Amino acid sequence: MNNLIYFIRRFLYLIPVLLGVCLIIFFLFNIVVGDPTPLLLGKNATIEQMETLREELGLNRALYLQYFDIVKSAFTLDFGRSWATKQQISQMIINGVVPTLSMTLPAFFLSTFISLIVAIVVAFYRGGKVDFVVRAACIAGMSIPSLSYILFFQYYLAYQEGLFPIQGYDYGFPHFIPFIILPALIWIILSIGPDVRFFRTVILDELYQDYVRTAKAKGLSQVNILFKHVLRNSLIPVITYVVIQLPYLILGAILLENFFSIPGIGSMILSALNSNDFPVLKSLAVITSLALIIFSLLTDFLYTLVDPRVKLS
Repeated sequence: MNNLIYFIRRFLYLIPVLLGVCLIIFFLFNIVVGDPTPLLLGKNATIEQMETLREELGLNRALYLQYFDIVKSAFTLDFGRSWATKQQISQMIINGVVPTLSMTLPAFFLSTFISLIVAIVVAFYRGGKVDFVVRAACIAGMSIPSLSYILFFQYYLAYQEGLFPIQGYDYGFPHFIPFIILPALIWIILSIGPDVRFFRTVILDELYQDYVRTAKAKGLSQVNILFKHVLRNSLIPVITYVVIQLPYLILGAILLENFFSIPGIGSMILSALNSNDFPVLKSLAVITSLALIIFSLLTDFLYTLVDPRVKLS
């Protein structure tokens, strides 16, 4: 019952938080950026043309009405039309999120699983050669720019060896699988370094706790301590780390989607930036904020599942 009351209260707290997020988005796009009509029409635009465009886009209305539009879109998910394509933004997002998640979700969960296994191994052999080699490989991998991985794998594996399509995307399962394997592989390689270092640190922090010394004194094996006690107690920071990244999967990977011509949200962001399509950018900012708020609530719920000692109040 206490948990239910907690989640109801947290859900009600989302309303002022969302209003504040909408205010920040409004301030960034409507106040800081200023009048976008010169960007849309070019430097040779006349005052009359700019005034006409402002009226057409609703930019000459009172500021509080423009802020209310953002708030309304956050609660109704109706974001109006794109300035560049004149399409419904909600439909554009639906069309783009499928290719994006088909690539980011498998890559994310695979990289997380692999990184957690590797972190457990290096924590078990902490201070040894395996630990040193893995840490050195992680640091070396993180030091290489992501663009280098993309160009290298795209040239050698896709172009020279012909193992994967160089570019493109085909809707429908399983037709899209050949197109996402290479970008997903690059995502995994880019993610393993920071993930392993984080998971290793979390596990090592638990290994030096008093209860581990007590378990050793009672004669429990290192493997038993690591998997039955340490790993379980490490789940809260691991869950926080993993769940907080999930909303960003919606945004995709701008570089990967651009270089592999995947028509996802990342490509949509790049196109919106190039065409000064502010409604699309504002919509994606609102959706990302909503996802972050919802997943933060989900994180609290998962805490209670993995650790009965956690009481929400």
